[in-house]
Amino acid sequence: MQLVSAKLVESLLAGNYRSVFRGPGIEFDEVREYVEGDDARLIDWNVSSRMGNAYTKVFREERELTLFLVVDMSDSLFFGEGETSRRETESLLFSLLSFAAVANNDRVGAVFFTDRIEGWMPPKKGKKHALSLIQTMIGFEPTGRGSNLALALRTVGEAVKKRGICVILSDFKTTGYFRDLTLLSHSHDVIAVRVVDPLDEEYPDSGLVQLEDPETGRVILGAGGLRNYRRQYQEFWQLHRRQWLRECHRRRIPTLEVRTDEDPAAKLIQFFRSRARR
Repeated sequence: MQLVSAKLVESLLAGNYRSVFRGPGIEFDEVREYVEGDDARLIDWNVSSRMGNAYTKVFREERELTLFLVVDMSDSLFFGEGETSRRETESLLFSLLSFAAVANNDRVGAVFFTDRIEGWMPPKKGKKHALSLIQTMIGFEPTGRGSNLALALRTVGEAVKKRGICVILSDFKTTGYFRDLTLLSHSHDVIAVRVVDPLDEEYPDSGLVQLEDPETGRVILGAGGLRNYRRQYQEFWQLHRRQWLRECHRRRIPTLEVRTDEDPAAKLIQFFRSRARR
């Protein structure tokens, strides 16, 4: 894992790590008189009204960033069609991002959630801390089964006051979290990473089988031998994906989808390169 992440950092993140993020790593420094060409969105209206002239806020780049990983540990992450589960793909992404932060001398922390907050590791620097994070991630045995992303986002928003980068690792098979996602994006640079299994896109041509929801235990019959059933299944998850993309786009939250049959490192490199070109 360290060898793969080192290649990832060397090929991209070590040089462009900060350039791909919008907002974090910047803190307020002072105000000065507004001059033509300044961003009007940065005008400090309180100071301007007192001084009788337009003043703008000036920010400076911090020496270090804080990367905070919001990690879905619900039971739906354990299942999939291929050799690699969503949980394993999620662990690879988690490890790569943690090592990337260490290579750039940044702090990294994480919250693990199901239908409750399962674990919290505050942001720290150093390779030892990153290895502890990864060990916790790989060996984690959650007590809950469901997924309450809204609670996790709300917890991060209340606990992490200093602006940073929040990366959400989840299959996003949950509801009721968009309000909290909006609030978190106001104070942090949020990136939504959706872990996708081939079964999320197409139901296999099979006989009549019992399907159990891993988070609720509810059982239904799956008629994979019926073309209409497979079509409706595909249309449902296509709609779910479009809604997720639309809601994230409305909030200007970058999205990344990583399939379990894809190389997570290659997907991260592609994602950060596209961000750096914008």
